Amino acid sequence: MIVIDKNKLTDLLDALNQSYQVIVPAKSADLTQFMPYDAVKEKNAEIILNENTVLSPKWLFLPQSEGMYAFWAKNKKLEIVDLPSDLEKMRIVFPVRHCDVQGIACLDKVFLDERHVDGQYLEKREKTVVMALMCNNPKDSCFCASMGVDRAHANNTVADVQVYDLGSEYAFEALSDKGQQAVEAIKALGSEKTVAVPEVKEQKIKVNIEGLPEKLSGMFYDSIWDSFMFKCIGCGTCAFICPTCYCFDINNKIRGEEGVKLRTWDSCMFDEYMLMAGGHNPRPGKKERVRNRFLHKLEYFYENYQMMLCTGCGRCLRKCPMNVDIVKFINQANAK
Repeated sequence: MIVIDKNKLTDLLDALNQSYQVIVPAKSADLTQFMPYDAVKEKNAEIILNENTVLSPKWLFLPQSEGMYAFWAKNKKLEIVDLPSDLEKMRIVFPVRHCDVQGIACLDKVFLDERHVDGQYLEKREKTVVMALMCNNPKDSCFCASMGVDRAHANNTVADVQVYDLGSEYAFEALSDKGQQAVEAIKALGSEKTVAVPEVKEQKIKVNIEGLPEKLSGMFYDSIWDSFMFKCIGCGTCAFICPTCYCFDINNKIRGEEGVKLRTWDSCMFDEYMLMAGGHNPRPGKKERVRNRFLHKLEYFYENYQMMLCTGCGRCLRKCPMNVDIVKFINQANAK
């Protein structure tokens, strides 16, 4: 492994920034999120490495609003043109914690499905190097280990470089060819060493998901939904900050004879999400929408892809204004 002193962090980022667009977790305007390193320097923002961001790196692969294609109406004929990519060079995300690495793995299942590969998503994945940071010190709201996330070793179908926090140093281990090229770019800043993988501290929150999808399959009409829907105000905060929520809406932005087809984040927690053209809504109330969210996270996605759609990052526990707690739900469901 290549071991680099933390005091050389700026040199490390500057070295990577020569060949890549570097994306880092940072705090700007009291919000922690992933930002281009150039923007961080321009705004004099604070790079945040000791905790996870409020906003996940999901937007790097599934932007909040994205043009799908442009179109023109000319002489009663429709012309459709693919939009050029805005990725001029390879980019590196440093660092991504393992819960968010798992979140990217979930998105891969949806947008790189063998039945249909989303070309725009694929391009962003192929042009991104993911540096995964082992999470030694979890927050009180973290429960990723219970959701099947290996806190010591990142999902290597997503992570290109595994980064270990050694206290005063970082150790870098390449996991892919893309990762090896990135490590070569910073090799001169450190030295080759054999290091032991640090121990991870135990998480305070533990939930049991063994057999949970099978159990939930028989709880569609259970009274548990009445109690959990009561507090929800349908604000969509949970979906906005979640690293795995991928609901979107498609709209047209038209001026005269030309327009753009846009894909924009949406949420199944909004009352209009399932509203049909004829006025019917299969999920008319909070009960149906809360039920769908929890069942999608803990049953439906597992049935399709054999993995949970919740990564245990704890963001919704920290940010839901009404404390609609998925951990409490899992515990109450298990108790039935």
